[in-house]
Amino acid sequence: MSEDPGGDVEIEISGDIAAPENFTSSSKAGFMMQLPMQLQLASPSAREWVTRQRENVRPWTVFFSTQKYKLPLNAQRWSKRMIKNIEYFQSNYMFVFIVLILYCLITSPLLLLAIAASLGACYILALKNAEKKIVVGGHEVSMAHQYAVVGVLSLPVFYIAGAGAALFWVLGASLFIIAIHASLYNVESLLGSDEEPFDLQMEQV
Repeated sequence: MSEDPGGDVEIEISGDIAAPENFTSSSKAGFMMQLPMQLQLASPSAREWVTRQRENVRPWTVFFSTQKYKLPLNAQRWSKRMIKNIEYFQSNYMFVFIVLILYCLITSPLLLLAIAASLGACYILALKNAEKKIVVGGHEVSMAHQYAVVGVLSLPVFYIAGAGAALFWVLGASLFIIAIHASLYNVESLLGSDEEPFDLQMEQV
């Protein structure tokens, strides 16, 4: 510091000013945590349903075990077996239904393109709404109404692509496979019944 005869004071300041790293890192960490939290809270009921179905899937070796196939003795035993199988293998039957849907989509390229176009339109609408809300006649159009319009406009395309025939095929094939499996699979050997107790496997000591 130096002082001139005129009375002015000159102050020399030197050095580097560094931004606090803790604040920057914490801000980035908080920002990065927002996306997973939003995704986790987006649809808790759907996630809970998927988790429950995955946990209830029975071993596929048990599901496809041909040694368990046995004709029911009468109509009463058949109806009880159907109910027990559907309750016991409901998650497996759900996955069979999903596999048939995927098979139908893979073997129907035109239908797959129609679904991709519909989903692409919904994605474009989501991007546009993120930038600016769509207003028609002075009223803001909600995302649900926009998706509904896309769905209505997609119906002719789905019809041309054969979505109706594919839907009936998937439903018919699923009901046929589930009915055959639930009718022939001897679930009583696993769960037990009054007429046929379940099998016990004893380990030799």
